[in-house]
Amino acid sequence: MSAQQYRALQGFRDILPEEQPYWRFVEQTAAAVAELYGYRRIETPILEETGVFLKTSGETSDVVEHQMYTFEDRPGKEGRGQSLTLRPEGTAGVVRAYLEHGMFKLPQPVKLYYLSEPMFRHERPQAGRYRQHHQFGCEALGESDPAIDAELIALLYQVYSQLGLRGIRVQLNSIGDSTCRPRYVEALRAYYRPLLDQCCYNCQSRFQKNPLRLLDCKEPEDQAKIAAAPHSVDYLCEACREHFERVQRFLQLYEVPFELNPLLVRGLDYYTRTVFEFTSEMDNTALNGGGRYDGLAEILGGPPTPGIGFGMGIERVILELKRQGITPPPPERPRAFVVYMGKEPALKEAAIRLMAELRHAGIKAEMSYGDRSPKAQMKQANTSGAVYALIIGEEELANGLVTVRSLRAEGAEEEARQIAVPRAEILRYLQI
Repeated sequence: MSAQQYRALQGFRDILPEEQPYWRFVEQTAAAVAELYGYRRIETPILEETGVFLKTSGETSDVVEHQMYTFEDRPGKEGRGQSLTLRPEGTAGVVRAYLEHGMFKLPQPVKLYYLSEPMFRHERPQAGRYRQHHQFGCEALGESDPAIDAELIALLYQVYSQLGLRGIRVQLNSIGDSTCRPRYVEALRAYYRPLLDQCCYNCQSRFQKNPLRLLDCKEPEDQAKIAAAPHSVDYLCEACREHFERVQRFLQLYEVPFELNPLLVRGLDYYTRTVFEFTSEMDNTALNGGGRYDGLAEILGGPPTPGIGFGMGIERVILELKRQGITPPPPERPRAFVVYMGKEPALKEAAIRLMAELRHAGIKAEMSYGDRSPKAQMKQANTSGAVYALIIGEEELANGLVTVRSLRAEGAEEEARQIAVPRAEILRYLQI
């Protein structure tokens, strides 16, 4: 009987070497723009106490009810183990760290970003969405100025622009705060109450638990109801209305194109006021979402702390890059490929010594392994993409030389393609 062949779990995937240029492209671009805007990197644990997400996401949210990976830890000296959860989203952990480490004592706002952080949600896998996915996110804590809202949206728009993505739509809305949102929620319930029998099962549940999520339903039969629903912006109090108007004005100053979407909401309970979503013009696929969460720190036991943030799915952005035919910069090719012309141990040792010297000097170099023939080594050198083959044979070893052969000078005479360089000068020659 043959041994079992294991495969990656459903919704989990390997990120293979040929995919890494896309990841490096997105990561380097995102980090550079975030730091340009004054955001500093933070990393939080993959595991948190379940309460961190249970309290902040809302017990009736889809994340808490259906998607979290939650388990009981091994029992300690005190007995039963505590309930732990694999991180389903990034904001709650960052706010927890902000409070735990006293960052509220620093000059505000504290501007933080995380990059390629794995998130875990037990949901149906589909294109660009996996049960383990990775996010780039930014969080600005300790400031309610609408200029911060605009800055964060402008930062994200600049990331997409520098990646070369086209047709990115910025959708914007305000869902109010604890002062004005209850009135809107009641208007929403009043609108939906006579329609409930015609709604999907999830919407019937959301009607009681989280009415705003009625507007986030994806079922085709409910889209017409959503389109005719009341708009949150029509119920904003004066403070929320002024805040939203200033966000729009500041986005214009940043030259960020946006469109108002009065039916846009977010899936987690902690959002207030500004909410936004970036979508692809090709098929309206959501690339990321975010918004303001001025009450989140209090839910976690901290002082009142305004905040705003977003999470961008890296897998989705890479999928969009591929759909638009955008290729990342190619990885650096080797500058040299070292070839040793014989089976004598001294030749291979000389090749390894040269390899070590090149790499210590920061020159990317490769060589062949497994004691292949000189012909096989040269064939590998020609397919490696290297600029030069550095050849060490008995004659070179005896005379302190290295034969440098150009692998890019196609069609040139053999004599013109290669030159003998003193071994002591090889670094200087390659660095020219």
